[in-house]
Amino acid sequence: MDPIEAANGLSFRVGFSGHSGHLRLEPLSTVESSDPVKSLPDFILPPAFPRETPGSIKEYIEEKYLSLRLDDEVFASEKVGRQWDFDWFDKADVPLEPSLPRCVVVPTWELPFRRQKNGSAEGEWEPKSVQVDVSELIVGARESGSLPRLAGPAKDFVRGSINNRPFRPGGLDDSQSLERVVPDGACNGEWVRELLVGGSPQAVPPSFKQGLDLGDLKAYPCSWNVYKDQSSMESTSDEKLYSQSGLSVQFDDLFKKAWEEEVVEFEGDGQLSGSESVKSEDEAKEVDVAIDSCEPELSLLDELLSVEAGETKSRSNGTGEDDEQNPKAWAISGGTEYIAQNFHDLVPNKAMDFPFELDKFQKEAIYYLEKGDSVFVAAHTSAGKTVVAEYAFALASKHCTRAVYTAPIKTISNQKYRDLCGKFDVGLLTGDVSLRPEASCLIMTTEILRSMLYRGADIIRDIEWVIFDEVHYVNDVERGVVWEEVIIMLPRHINIVLLSATVPNKVEFADWIGRTKQKQIRVTGTTKRPVPLEHCLFYSGELYKICESESFIPKGFEAAKDAFKKKNMSSATGGSGSQAPASASHDGTRSQKQSSNWGGKQKKQSGPQNSGNFSRTRGENQNKNGMNSWGLRRSDVSLWLSLINKLSKMSLLPVVVFCFSKNRCDKSVDSMYGTDLTSSSEKSEIRVFCDKAFSRLKGSDRTLPQVVRVQSLLHRGIGVHHAGLLPIVKEVVEMLFCRGVIKVLFSTETFAMGVNAPARTVVFDTLRKFDGKEFRQLLPGEYTQMAGRAGRRGLDKIGTVIVMCRDEILGESDLKHVIVGSATRLESQFRLTYIMILHLLRVEELKVEDMLKRSFAEFHAQKKLPEQQQLLMRKLAQATKTIECIKGEPAIEEYYDIHSEAENHNTEILEAVMQSPVAQQFLTTGRVVVMKSQSERDHLLGVVVKAPCATNKQYIVLVLKHEPPPQTPLGSGNLQDSKSTDFRQGFFVAPKSKRGLDEDYCSGVKTRKGKGVINIILPHQGSAAGVSFEVKGVDIKDFLCICNCKIKIDQVGLLEDNSSAAYSKTVQQLLDTKSDENKYPPALDPRKDLKLTDMNLVATYYKWTNLLQKMAKNKCHGCIKLDEHSKLAREKKRHSEEVDALKFEMSDEALQQMPDFQGRIDVLQEIGCIDADLVVQIKGRVACEMNSGEELIATECLFENQLDDLEPEEAVALMSAFVFQQKNTSEPSLTPKLSQAKQRLYDTAIRLGQLQSHFKLQINPEEYARENLKFGLVEVVYEWAKGTPFADICELTDVAEGMIVRTIVRLDETCREFKNAASIMGNSALYKKMVTASNAIKRDIVFAASLYVTGV
Repeated sequence: MDPIEAANGLSFRVGFSGHSGHLRLEPLSTVESSDPVKSLPDFILPPAFPRETPGSIKEYIEEKYLSLRLDDEVFASEKVGRQWDFDWFDKADVPLEPSLPRCVVVPTWELPFRRQKNGSAEGEWEPKSVQVDVSELIVGARESGSLPRLAGPAKDFVRGSINNRPFRPGGLDDSQSLERVVPDGACNGEWVRELLVGGSPQAVPPSFKQGLDLGDLKAYPCSWNVYKDQSSMESTSDEKLYSQSGLSVQFDDLFKKAWEEEVVEFEGDGQLSGSESVKSEDEAKEVDVAIDSCEPELSLLDELLSVEAGETKSRSNGTGEDDEQNPKAWAISGGTEYIAQNFHDLVPNKAMDFPFELDKFQKEAIYYLEKGDSVFVAAHTSAGKTVVAEYAFALASKHCTRAVYTAPIKTISNQKYRDLCGKFDVGLLTGDVSLRPEASCLIMTTEILRSMLYRGADIIRDIEWVIFDEVHYVNDVERGVVWEEVIIMLPRHINIVLLSATVPNKVEFADWIGRTKQKQIRVTGTTKRPVPLEHCLFYSGELYKICESESFIPKGFEAAKDAFKKKNMSSATGGSGSQAPASASHDGTRSQKQSSNWGGKQKKQSGPQNSGNFSRTRGENQNKNGMNSWGLRRSDVSLWLSLINKLSKMSLLPVVVFCFSKNRCDKSVDSMYGTDLTSSSEKSEIRVFCDKAFSRLKGSDRTLPQVVRVQSLLHRGIGVHHAGLLPIVKEVVEMLFCRGVIKVLFSTETFAMGVNAPARTVVFDTLRKFDGKEFRQLLPGEYTQMAGRAGRRGLDKIGTVIVMCRDEILGESDLKHVIVGSATRLESQFRLTYIMILHLLRVEELKVEDMLKRSFAEFHAQKKLPEQQQLLMRKLAQATKTIECIKGEPAIEEYYDIHSEAENHNTEILEAVMQSPVAQQFLTTGRVVVMKSQSERDHLLGVVVKAPCATNKQYIVLVLKHEPPPQTPLGSGNLQDSKSTDFRQGFFVAPKSKRGLDEDYCSGVKTRKGKGVINIILPHQGSAAGVSFEVKGVDIKDFLCICNCKIKIDQVGLLEDNSSAAYSKTVQQLLDTKSDENKYPPALDPRKDLKLTDMNLVATYYKWTNLLQKMAKNKCHGCIKLDEHSKLAREKKRHSEEVDALKFEMSDEALQQMPDFQGRIDVLQEIGCIDADLVVQIKGRVACEMNSGEELIATECLFENQLDDLEPEEAVALMSAFVFQQKNTSEPSLTPKLSQAKQRLYDTAIRLGQLQSHFKLQINPEEYARENLKFGLVEVVYEWAKGTPFADICELTDVAEGMIVRTIVRLDETCREFKNAASIMGNSALYKKMVTASNAIKRDIVFAASLYVTGV
């Protein structure tokens, strides 16, 4: 700053200092010194430095910054093989485009009678304007590539950011967007009508003060005739009725259709007859038929139309009822021969050419890709599905877009990168490798693509094709959900290519994808194998062919069965012990030594080890025969040697032997110790290749026992391949097998999934496997996948598949099921995860319910929604009968609800209370009871007249009926007095002189003892005191309630004498037990009288008796129209329940996983990831970063600061529990600090498991902690982070070397996730700790570059 003159002559200046910008005050001398020394500048260039000129500066800048060369420090020769996180996009200076407006001003539409005129003389209406969001006015504004979606920073272009919102998935209902797009005035057409009849136009634009002066507009004389298109003419009667009753809105419908670009035909002055319209439609259909039946002499255009005829028909169905009767087919299967025959004419300018003739399904798929359709290709292994993927890559390169290839396994990604690197501009994105992310063709794992979709990576805008390889992997229980998530989340501009093995429900799966994405999926493929297979059984040194050309051969199976029987018979006669004990082999010790040379892993292996057994009873047979382990080893040695020798003589090598455990693979390889299958030239090729491949390892890593052991096997033409091998060792084995120098390869089933390496022969060591839960037989799909590796296309005419048989031969039905059975169906493995819920809660437009609806599991339920909507509309339109009550306001519905509720408790009460011995003790003569009525919708008051006895097993009761008394005197039903029939109703009292002894009315009960006979005919009906009654026999189940009162009855007068006085007296006593409110007498007390001890049953009993009392008080009780009205109420109730059931099935609450979703929401709210309004909090954002481990445990670990007191080496060792997967391992030896941290993390997992169990999630806390935290490699990772050599850490555990490497590689990804989480939390100390921990583990053989990526 310039000096400031002070008043007293002291000069000073003010400046800024430091990064924080503090003010600095500096005093200056007030008098300028004339010292010539001080006048010199502070620094003078020495003569050694030339003076800078514009030319020298330009030269320096060009040399330093503009020359294309590699950094000598970064790309030094000694650093070959290391990986760096190098962001190419930080180096690019991307100019920022001007920001887009977020809101605009638009006019609002008002009805004419609601408009407010301004104060002008003309009284013209001026529309009001409102400010709205731009995204609400643009169709697809939330779609990818739309203008309101601004691009993010360049560094997040590929991976995205947690701050980005995901792109709107394709296939979501756009009706709301369309409604927002079309203004109200355009929807109803009123603005056009007003304008034509002389109304005032809108001449002033929104937010403008003045506009155009259009002058006086006059009404335009015109007449309007409105016609509907063909789809409307073919509507149902309901629609016609609606259109007739709503003629006033036809004008509005016309303009709405015109706005939405619907086709409405006019001719001349706008009048077109309906017949002409129908005629034009018929002509169009005739043209379609003509296109379908095209002849060879048609032109090329006609031929193209003929191919698309099926599609034209499917698209011309129209809307409305026709679509519902003929639903649109989203999956279109079955191609035409015409495409294959005229392929070169249909696709004249192909994106790429192939040096071989394409198969029919390949031509069909390429043709549909050229049309821009999505394709599902289902074919056998090695049938050529990769051709379709390569053509999608070529189209993306041709269109200057991007294509993404996703694979379920990292090995497939690496191999595809090597195969396609020379053909296309290819990049690779996996968890630990990022190569050329700016390439137009990207290869990545499916989890990476899912992360990009959730994090809204801007690269999604450029993607045209996504290729899903090995789609049948969707059946995987653990990772199958990833495929469904990605398919649902893809934006609508992305086309899909699905490659799968043959599955029986491919059309169903494609239909789900098409319906979800609202685009047609072309289904093609082939069931024909490029190389036919023959299947054989190997037993006792011989091959028996049992299947050829997909047909089972019973003769071959019977021959093998006969050989098995003969051998068993010979062994039973005394030859069984001749082979087993005979010299346990002098090579036994040698074999044992070689078996122990695998790094000491064999003797420590834990877990299931017997998965290689073909027979369920093999172990029992061995024990019975007295065969020891050496005898078994000797038998295996001879078995494998005889098989390999036979295959070598028959020229059936190379061979892949599938064993279903790592231990079994190693033991089988050990049995081949004396076999050498390679020539000298092949040995030289193997040696040179191995030297080049392993030269990138450090000296100590090159001498690892596993590396040395595998090299010695490879030199003899024998290989082994399983998850326990080091990644670089597996890649060496794979590449040498593809070169054909490995003759015998023992492998687990992952080789069939992850490596494209066909062989001449495939051998199954057994047809049983351990799937992590139990031993089971191979599924047909699994067998087909592995057997498909037999037969090399172009080299072999036929592929051979052999099943080893040891102690028994599998049954014919089981073999048929495995070999020629139907492949496994594609089944949904969709499940909710916390990270999925949190990602979706960040976006308001996409709800979790939308994800659930669109899952494959809900496909069939969602497919029925249109039918259910139609059914619901019909149900709602049904006219219901009104109930006319003769007693005033209808109460039958309330009565029916009470009765239905009481019926729900009837069974429980009757079984537990009424039929109990205690209750039956109260059912004595004179006990007042409540009985069921015949209509079963009512109940009657009664009294027990006679208890069961030897001659009569039923209770005899007298019940009061609700019917009006009959028009006959009392007891006329069975009385012989004919004179009484002269009275029409009621009853009379005869004069005393004319009464008999039995008819004398007296107040007391007769004490005369009866004979015990019943002289009346049951049921006996009559009337007394103006009430009808009935005497009948009932069972115990007919009692509803036992009252707490008794009355005195004349049993003899009622049953023997049939006395009217007795009936009258009994009826009157029963009526007296009722209260003024028509309530029945109270029931017996459940605890004091009935001795009930179950409190739930007591509560139910009280509730039930109260319901009976409510029914008795209701005015419908005893009504003569009760039955009629009850039927109407039942129909009305049933109709209401059906409507409610339909609404529930169509709602989100009916989704299968909705209860699980509610429980998980409660858990997230409880731990603070979301608030009460489901807004994601900072804790939830941190959880979104946790992809490699259990997100809840990892998040709680961070927020509880469990890593703060640990060193970086200890922290990364503890974090290994999140990514390590092997269950059974040796117990690690931990430091006290690590042991405490381990227990603390385990307690956190237990607490989270208990919390989830509290919210009704099906989770066992102990199992939850064990499944998500495995501490088997904590000690190993701790030592590795401290710098211990790899050979030394392998001695600390029984875990295989390959699993150790895999865990540490995944752990580096976990460190990155924790580092990102620390930045979100603002924890700089944890951020630095994760950086240090990541650098500590990234070294040597663990992070050696893939041979597929760098080459050999």
